[in-house]
Amino acid sequence: MRRFAVGLSLGLFAWSNIVHLLPGASTAYVPLNLAAAGVVVGAARRHGLSWADLGLRRDRVGTGVRWGGACAAIIAGALATAVAVPDLHPLLDDARVQSLSPSAVAYHALVRVPFGTVLLEELAFRGALFGALARTADWARAAAASSVVFGLWHVRPTLGLLDANDIAADPVARAGLVAVAVAATTAGGMFFCVLRVMSDSTVAPIVTHTATNSLGILAAAITR
Repeated sequence: MRRFAVGLSLGLFAWSNIVHLLPGASTAYVPLNLAAAGVVVGAARRHGLSWADLGLRRDRVGTGVRWGGACAAIIAGALATAVAVPDLHPLLDDARVQSLSPSAVAYHALVRVPFGTVLLEELAFRGALFGALARTADWARAAAASSVVFGLWHVRPTLGLLDANDIAADPVARAGLVAVAVAATTAGGMFFCVLRVMSDSTVAPIVTHTATNSLGILAAAITR
C-alpha cells in the first residue's frame, strides 16, 4: 500500500506539471481533471482500497454534508464580513478575477472550482492517498504525510498566482512566498483530513473546500 501511495504522489505531481502544457488544456480543464479523478479512484479500488477507505461510503454522505455545511457557513460569514468592511478588501484582491465577466465568474465558482479543482484534489489527497497511508499508519501520520504532498502540489499554482498578480519578481522573495503557500496549504490539508476523519466522509472536505474557493472568487468579484 505504501508503494501505491508513493506512485500516486508521483503521478499527481506529474499531472500537475504536465496537464497545463496539453493543447487546449485551459478550455478542457474540467473534463481533464474529472477524468484524472476517475483514474485515481479506479486505481485505488484496483489496489484494494474500499469505499470506506476512500471516505465514500453512501451511508456517511449525509454526515459529510452536515460537517461540510457547518464549515461552509463559517467561511461564508467570514467572507461576508470581509466584503462588508472596506479596509479588508485588499485581502480579497485577485488579479485573476479582475478581468472576468459576470458569466465567467459564475462559471469559475460553480463549475471550474468544484468539478475541475476540488473533486480531483479531495478524491486524490483526502480519499485515495490518505486512505492508502491510513492502512499502514495511524490517521495522524497519514494526515500529515498526505497534507505535505498536498502542500507541495501547490508549488506550480502558487507561481502562477504570483505571476498573475505581478508579485515578487525577486527569486528569493518568490521562494519565500512559495514556501509560505506550501506551509499554508499543508495546514489546510491537515484541517481537511480532520474533517474527513471526524465525519468519516470525504464529502465534508469536498463541501468545505468548494466553499472556500468558490465563495472566495465571488467575494473577490464583488469587491473588485
